[in-house]
Amino acid sequence: MSLDASEVKKIAHLARLAISEEDVPEYARNLSDILNLVEQMNAVDTSGVTPMAHPLDMNQRLRPDAVSEENQREHLQAHAPATEAGLFLVPKVIE
Repeated sequence: MSLDASEVKKIAHLARLAISEEDVPEYARNLSDILNLVEQMNAVDTSGVTPMAHPLDMNQRLRPDAVSEENQREHLQAHAPATEAGLFLVPKVIE
C-alpha cells in the first residue's frame, strides 16, 4: 500500500501537524513503508503461536518489597513553613 501526497496531507491535517510541501514525498514514502511492513506482518500465520506478555523468556529482576529507608517525617517537616498533624500545609491554589 502506498500513500500519495493528498493522503499524507489529509493525515497531517487530521493529526493537526504542519508539514512543509517539500517534506510531503518523504512522509509519503515513510508512511507507505510502515504500511507495507504491517501488511507483511499481517500475512504471517500466527495461529499456532502462544501469545506472550514479553518477547524474552526471562524473569524480571525485582528487589524485595521491603522498607529500605527510615521515616524522616519529623526531620523533613522541621524545614517546612507550615505543618499540621504530620501533614505539609500548602497555600490554596484552586478556588
